[in-house]
Amino acid sequence: MNFDLGQELLEREMLANPVSSLQYMLRQLSATYQFLPQLVVDGVFGERTLEAVMRFQREAGLPVTGIVDQATWDKIRDAWLAQESKNSYARATRIFPSEGIQVHEGESKEYLIVPQTMFNILAKQFEGIIPCQADGCNGPASAGNIRWLQRAAGLPQTGCMDTATWDALSHLYEIFVVQDTDCIPAFTGGWG
Repeated sequence: MNFDLGQELLEREMLANPVSSLQYMLRQLSATYQFLPQLVVDGVFGERTLEAVMRFQREAGLPVTGIVDQATWDKIRDAWLAQESKNSYARATRIFPSEGIQVHEGESKEYLIVPQTMFNILAKQFEGIIPCQADGCNGPASAGNIRWLQRAAGLPQTGCMDTATWDALSHLYEIFVVQDTDCIPAFTGGWG
């Protein structure tokens, strides 16, 4: 899956707190990069955040200034996105059948009721998702919602519910409905 889904769909939720976003990304990166201190995401650009930025700049070959300019922000964001793309769907709920299973447009499968219900809930937050009957039939409205998500996630726009599409839907639902703070990046669209 293309992680552009995170950049496009989450941007409106992430623009409010750039320092918290920076801290969040650096905190997540500290799990992979031992040279980074584990930060508390408090929205305050204090000594620990400054230290983390400077350590990251040194390791990334950037001028060590402690200032989060565009180049520094981009390097941190790119490292974070790369890490997230490796781990982002490890937590996806596995109620959709195994790899290779597909529900094509016009087909009915009882387990499609769950993704249809998730789409209906997400329709309140996203323009382009159309509420439809959660009946297990991948009809035109359901397939249209699937194509909307596939387009946003950088997947082939088949209208067919498959494992990759389910993973993207689960992740989106977790962020916007469940609001699990372990997976909510606070900002990816600029610098702090």
